[in-house]
Amino acid sequence: MSRPTAAEKRFTTISGEPVAALYEDGALPPAPGEFPYTRGIHPSMYRDRLWTVRQFSGFATPEETNLRYRYLLEQGQSGLSVAFDLPTLMGYDADHPAARGEVGHCGASICSLEDMQALLRDIPLGDISISMTINSPAAILWAMYLVVAEEQGVDWTRLSGTLQNDILKEYIAQKEFIFPPAPSMRLVTDTLEYATRHTPRFNPISISGYHIREAGSTALQELAFTIRDGLEYVDHGIARGLKIDEFAPRLSFFFNAHSDFFEEIAKYRAARKLWATLLRERYGAKDPRSLKLRFHTQTAGCSLTWQQPYNNIVRTTLQALAGVLGGTQSLHTNSLDEAFALPSEHAVTIALRTQQVIAHETGITGEPDPFGGSYFVESLTQRLYEGALDYIRRIDAMGGMVAAIESGFPQREIADASYRYQREVEAGERVIVGVNRYTVELDAPVPLLKIDAAAAENQCRKLSELRARRDTVRVTTALEALRKTAAGNGNMMPCILEAVRAYATLGEICQTLRTVFGTHQETSVL
Repeated sequence: MSRPTAAEKRFTTISGEPVAALYEDGALPPAPGEFPYTRGIHPSMYRDRLWTVRQFSGFATPEETNLRYRYLLEQGQSGLSVAFDLPTLMGYDADHPAARGEVGHCGASICSLEDMQALLRDIPLGDISISMTINSPAAILWAMYLVVAEEQGVDWTRLSGTLQNDILKEYIAQKEFIFPPAPSMRLVTDTLEYATRHTPRFNPISISGYHIREAGSTALQELAFTIRDGLEYVDHGIARGLKIDEFAPRLSFFFNAHSDFFEEIAKYRAARKLWATLLRERYGAKDPRSLKLRFHTQTAGCSLTWQQPYNNIVRTTLQALAGVLGGTQSLHTNSLDEAFALPSEHAVTIALRTQQVIAHETGITGEPDPFGGSYFVESLTQRLYEGALDYIRRIDAMGGMVAAIESGFPQREIADASYRYQREVEAGERVIVGVNRYTVELDAPVPLLKIDAAAAENQCRKLSELRARRDTVRVTTALEALRKTAAGNGNMMPCILEAVRAYATLGEICQTLRTVFGTHQETSVL
């Protein structure tokens, strides 16, 4: 018997059996806006409101990044998404020895409340949705944002946006962790509890499959591990004493938009069905808002190539289109130069215009779920749904996602998938245009954004000046209060807020927590 083709495989369930009848009598899934929301969480989807256009941006100093934000807003962007540099992501100040050579290179350097004030200067936080891609020190950066809003006179109940704050995917894929899993999950749950009480419109966790996919996972693994991470956060919220319908409406998701066009559309549809079904069946969620999976999409950074970089515009356009056709609530389009540099103003403008052309010139916003009823897309949706359930049951049997991570299960699965993908590329079985087929000797030059070394010097100078003029006693008192709370079992957010108001730095706050929690050392899973 000959081996089935890739297309034939898509019309089978995860067990290999053909999908004979997805829905009784050939009926469509329930309409958009109806449980289990396979076809979309709103009846009219983009007819009433477009997705949030949100370009991920950050580089050099907070002052320079602020100028980029204001430029993007002037060009029609409708929400901001903050990229932080590696020292910030790892909880180090710009003058720490470990930060040398990295300050401002992959995002904005934020060391204190003073930097956050500069980053958000002249941006009305009561009107603009802010997304922050930060994980291990997420509670600290969120506290800085809350204090800036306070200083602007904006009531916290008006604030909208998203804190990524997904530490589980750091252990699985991105590896930007500081503390061991248990205290890290406590920090995440502290922010979840605090947000539930004080910021009802803000999403305190964005459960991220994006970085799982960027690490080399398949679409199925991205879907399964992301949804299972979400269930783990739900379990911790309930263990804290929160009711499911009290906090689940504020959980959001973040998915990759990769290059297999129909598979990506089906992935988003399956994700909505999974989340709605599992929250109703496992936790008895009743509020429709708890069941509606809301997600941000970013086009696939790992699909971009430095060879023939203008091809990246085409890749990004098709990936963005898949995100929109799959029903995303928010979208970032990568820039053509991101395979080898931070986005230039020219490149990021093209990326922004890509979304605007899709929104206003294609007509696809007029139909909530254009592929609903397509046998091909419905088959893919069902196959991904079943495959993800299989993964989720296996992780349940291990004792949950933390236990699965500690055993190395998702890490091994992703490593194996990444290896298979790379072998296919190198063997020419998977075509990458401009890389292993249709290559050229010379590519057209691309103007690059370069980070001046003065950015790091400026950040270090500002830190020195801040430490010289702040109230040292207040800082010491605030950090000691945080240390005691961390050593106990209280919610750490009030103490973190007080430390931020006292102008304790990110590095000082993280170091205080390191003395209590220690740091995480990953062991090899291969």
